[in-house]
Amino acid sequence: MTILVTGATGQLGRLVIDSLLERGAEPSSIVAGVRDLTKASDIAARGVRTAVVDYDRADTIAAALEGVDSVLLISGSEVGRRTAQHQAVIDAAKAAGVGKLVYTSAPKAPTSDLVLAPEHKATEELIAASGIPAVILRNNWYTENYAGNIAQARETGVVAASVGDGRVASASRKDFADAAAVVLLEDGHLGQAYELGGDVAWTYDELAAAIAEVIGSPVEYRALTAEEHAAALESAGLDAGTVGFVTALDAGIRDGALADTDGTLARLIGRPTTPLVEGLRPLA
Repeated sequence: MTILVTGATGQLGRLVIDSLLERGAEPSSIVAGVRDLTKASDIAARGVRTAVVDYDRADTIAAALEGVDSVLLISGSEVGRRTAQHQAVIDAAKAAGVGKLVYTSAPKAPTSDLVLAPEHKATEELIAASGIPAVILRNNWYTENYAGNIAQARETGVVAASVGDGRVASASRKDFADAAAVVLLEDGHLGQAYELGGDVAWTYDELAAAIAEVIGSPVEYRALTAEEHAAALESAGLDAGTVGFVTALDAGIRDGALADTDGTLARLIGRPTTPLVEGLRPLA
């Protein structure tokens, strides 16, 4: 079995390759799809084949898929362009006769009001329409997303957000990468859409306490209204589009979009997910 990992030089992609190798996959059975081969020299040095995969260049995708049985489609990072980019990978995978397509989606993508959900919903629909046997991994927030909050807290002693009492069931990228490796290597997952989150859904008061522990100084959560948050972001020099995006994300958290956890991630990876403090510690 040969596995193509797209976005392989990204933070999640590298960890997926690590996890595949840790679980006994032969390096020669993995294809690391990257935009820039010069950034993948360390991956190639481990015996993993590297290939150019540019979501905006369909010819590169088709070439990388030669001899590939399974594909991990790691969602693109260019918000607003991702559906078309993902379509290119799905089309190429169908043409190549891929037997398993694994996609990293968002929590409850088909029904969520989260600002990031529509592109994931559209991609899931494209995958279903393609007929390719698939596994959907609806990943909750990565704990590593809070590196900026640690920097803010170190400088100001404050974590400011407009999430209210909303909870986040985050886990480390390593946890999500291990789940991807499991479903790529194991049989029995086709047709599943897994809602993946950390074992604990925490509040921002708990986030502030965890950050305080890892930086060794007091930190408080300052709950802002959406209007106060927008004003603070504007005063920091963010453009209107970014302000709207950030406050919309916080509104989604406030409304519970990231709060659910049922232990599926821990069951898939065969261990508890990384606790919040431990996930934050390497970022401090």
